[in-house]
Amino acid sequence: MTDQRKNIRNCSEEDLKEQFEAWGEKKFRLQQVNDWLWKKAASSFDEMTNLSAELRQKLETHFYIDKIRLSDQQVSKDRTVKCAFEVDEGQVVEGVLIPTSSRTTACISSQVGCSLSCKFCATGRLKLMRNLGPGEIVDQVVHLRNEAQRLYDQSLTNIVYMGMGEPLLNYKNVLRSVDHICSPEGLGISPKRITVSTAGIAKMIRKLGDDQVRFNLALSLHAANDQKRNEIMEINETNDLESLKEALIYFHEKTGSRVTFEYIIFKDFNDGIEDARELAAFARCVPCKVNIIEYNPIDDGFFQQADTDKVNAFAAFLEERNMIVNVRRSRGKDIDAACGQLANKNASISKEDRVLKNDNN
Repeated sequence: MTDQRKNIRNCSEEDLKEQFEAWGEKKFRLQQVNDWLWKKAASSFDEMTNLSAELRQKLETHFYIDKIRLSDQQVSKDRTVKCAFEVDEGQVVEGVLIPTSSRTTACISSQVGCSLSCKFCATGRLKLMRNLGPGEIVDQVVHLRNEAQRLYDQSLTNIVYMGMGEPLLNYKNVLRSVDHICSPEGLGISPKRITVSTAGIAKMIRKLGDDQVRFNLALSLHAANDQKRNEIMEINETNDLESLKEALIYFHEKTGSRVTFEYIIFKDFNDGIEDARELAAFARCVPCKVNIIEYNPIDDGFFQQADTDKVNAFAAFLEERNMIVNVRRSRGKDIDAACGQLANKNASISKEDRVLKNDNN
């Protein structure tokens, strides 16, 4: 018999209020339940010990809690931690904890797999299986926060939606997860500590502006001319640089937020001074900073790391034009936890899924 219960963490506050009113429960009972779900990260209704046995039974009869499960965890020699989380039988997403001397960052996933097929990204080899719910996204943060405390006695300072999936294609659940992460009734983390990264979907960037989000936005740019960007990112064929520029200007006008441009630098592809000149020209559209990211090889050898002297010259060119530039060195490469490597060698992702994605290209 099919389970007719609803996923309580996917239900709207209004729907839950109506249900509690129908049960004749007082308003504060729902607040207690939310406290257990989002602040205390309860995995079952039985844990909600300040609720009556009768109410817990009602909750169990009508709802379930969609908790993710840790299936594997690896620690890099540089202290980076990669976690594989099982969300459904045979379906895995990955999250990464990146501790440094100045910050401790959780890199989290928003989808199981990805539909965008960026050529430099291991996750892009997987087919998109489904969106993650807000609770499944928050669970990753909770686990990585707890590991930061347990392993390194450090508090979590930053969260980046830069793991598996395209966050803006799971817009509603991503924004709901941010709400729970930031809420005093949830994890209480400032939205300014959160960055959502997109491969570039112009209409959804505009929607972020309309919704006047308070978190940070990062655009995975990687090339500042359409011909090169088309080669490595299929999304650019329907969201070209001009449309992205207009969307970013709109976003900044609505939010006042500075935009981060992420630029993975590839040997002999986008690492020349002319590439830097194009990037500088494009990036002037909004107040911004540029993160130049060291490329992390995946299985096919299609791209290679740019030479250090060319990376330094590229960064210097931008800095000479008064741009804020950070060169990000890779962390967690030995456990395939670095940028672009997620799901590259995770045993819980079947080879069949990789084949299916490649056959569809």
